[in-house]
Amino acid sequence: MMKAVDGMFYFVEVKEYRLDIVNVLVAAGAAWIFGAAWYGILGRQWMAAAGLKAGANGRPEGSNSLMPFVLAAFAMILVAGMMRHMFGMAGIISVGKGALAGAGTGLFVVAPWILINNAYALRPFLLTLIDAGYAVFGCAIIGAVLRTF
Repeated sequence: MMKAVDGMFYFVEVKEYRLDIVNVLVAAGAAWIFGAAWYGILGRQWMAAAGLKAGANGRPEGSNSLMPFVLAAFAMILVAGMMRHMFGMAGIISVGKGALAGAGTGLFVVAPWILINNAYALRPFLLTLIDAGYAVFGCAIIGAVLRTF
């Protein structure tokens, strides 16, 4: 692959890219587990900011469905798969650069989208901070795990 640096072109060796489903699933699982911890710690603040009432079990009232957890897992697989593709195209091969590129994806792509959605829905800014924080750290975890293998 050729890379331009200061107007000069150099041939650089790039780790062969292929979509490794196990790698993607492990990265998605790591971010999903991190999300469980993140919202486990910030759950009360998140529910208050989202305008949800807590039931006797401490979870949002009427939240007996597993569907949000299934959808979250599916979404993490999509995010990890796309990040794996982007990293391969960009030649990101180290764990540190994977974590940094992941954090950048969360901060500069996902978080602004969350901000827009919450702003139009007139949601409290705290909700944006909690959800965007998960996006930044979750994407950083995905990026690091993707480049660990």
